[in-house]
Amino acid sequence: MAKRTAAGNSEETITINVDKFLMPISLLLSAIVLSAGLFFGLNNIATSLKNGIMVGGTTTTTDPSQETAVNVTLDQIKALFNDNNIAFGSPDNKVLFVEFGDPSCPYCHIAGGKNPELNKQVGAQFTLVADGGTYVAPVEEMRKLVDSGQASFVWLYTNGHGNGELATQAQYCAHEKGKFWEVHDLLMTNAGYNLINDTVRNDVANAGKLADFLKSAVDPSEMKSCLESGKYAGRIAEDQATGSSLGVRGTPNFFVNTMNYGGAYSYNDMKATVEAYLNS
Repeated sequence: MAKRTAAGNSEETITINVDKFLMPISLLLSAIVLSAGLFFGLNNIATSLKNGIMVGGTTTTTDPSQETAVNVTLDQIKALFNDNNIAFGSPDNKVLFVEFGDPSCPYCHIAGGKNPELNKQVGAQFTLVADGGTYVAPVEEMRKLVDSGQASFVWLYTNGHGNGELATQAQYCAHEKGKFWEVHDLLMTNAGYNLINDTVRNDVANAGKLADFLKSAVDPSEMKSCLESGKYAGRIAEDQATGSSLGVRGTPNFFVNTMNYGGAYSYNDMKATVEAYLNS
């Protein structure tokens, strides 16, 4: 309500009904707030996707900020080469590789080099050399050095996508039979990625399906029995505790001796470090 004094000292009261304006104003303010939220939300998603894939509330990334801030010693790395772990080669070799991975993690597949479909899908920077790109899968190059006796390698689990626990147990079951790499390579294919994430999903009731998928490497009845027994279920927490003690925060995460590479680095980014150790 407003008052206005007119000439002649008469007072006139003007009543303005603002109720009819409240709804449009409220709608306008709500639209502004929602638009701002949508803008910043999409901007955050775009930033996350630039460095990685958002999955299950976490982001698996190639950002170097994922690298561990813990001061890891060579003795800690050497201690990983024991009979309990999936290890190849002597801890006395000049070069010691450690991979913390998750069979359900997309960037672990990228670094593994066995899933070129996913490499190309994620982006040009991860397209393999064999497909016309520049990316060199680090796990493949590490294996070559291990096979030649110049380096050693350890694989441990860390949750990077959420669906790789049963598949990890399958790798442990295979390792006891000397078939780790055979099973690893099957799991790291595009078919393996889809099976792990879309069908198995850590459900032991699907142990038979996983075992059947791996039958070219390990007898399916033996693999199914191993998985259903839960023989290696405890390794999940043990491996993650080891990773935490070394400052590992995501997957894949690699060590070249004490040098940490947190993310799906191309081997080209590690090569100078590897060669420096080999020539030391």
